[in-house]
Amino acid sequence: MTARPLAVRVEALAKRFGRLRALEGVDLEVPVGATVGLVGANGAGKTTLVKCLLDLCAPDAGAISIYGVSPARSAARARVAYLPERFVPPHFLRGREFLAYACALGGAKFQRAEAERLLAALELAPGAIDQPVRALSKGMTQKLGLAAVFLVPRELLVLDEPMSGLDPASRLAAKRLLGERRRDGGTVLFTSHVLADIEELCDEVVVLERGQVRFRGTPRELCARTGQTSLERAYLRCIRADHGPER
Repeated sequence: MTARPLAVRVEALAKRFGRLRALEGVDLEVPVGATVGLVGANGAGKTTLVKCLLDLCAPDAGAISIYGVSPARSAARARVAYLPERFVPPHFLRGREFLAYACALGGAKFQRAEAERLLAALELAPGAIDQPVRALSKGMTQKLGLAAVFLVPRELLVLDEPMSGLDPASRLAAKRLLGERRRDGGTVLFTSHVLADIEELCDEVVVLERGQVRFRGTPRELCARTGQTSLERAYLRCIRADHGPER
């Protein structure tokens, strides 16, 4: 446990879909100013956990708080910027219209110059901001979503597979922005299948397997716990172990 103030606290969270136990007794803490990575195989419960955190999915048991406030209250969600795993902006808008709309919803003033700076930093072609969203590729719309997240000032970023669909150059650019956020003391919770990103960006890693937390700690601690030198091998050893959840 940490003495630092918490941006997110999840206690004994459980969620079922029929007979499927998507989450079972999940505990999670995200300290203020930390970057925490949530990893797990497909179906491990990562997206369900994120949706419960944002009040997009009602848990069956347990408690969640964002800066000490229930996510069911708009005051808690107002401090969060969220990028879903399958980000699909309204197809009938142009890029600049979507970004302006996102800023308006978040109570921020849209500044085209700042939007263009962010999109350039994400390796998006200059003219894309004026194109209809329906004309953009998956990777281009992902960059648009990332730009919206950074344009609207929020204390906590919750990103579900934020580098999905990005080419190598754009992934590096996105990681640079997240690295800047970390150095500036921002708080980030993100999911990823790419362990190299977790190792590079995260203060802490949480391993989910079959809806349960198998490990919570630093990437280095996970390697030490499993006797592995690489985070990928440490992760595989962790989820394939015969023992119960680790702390």
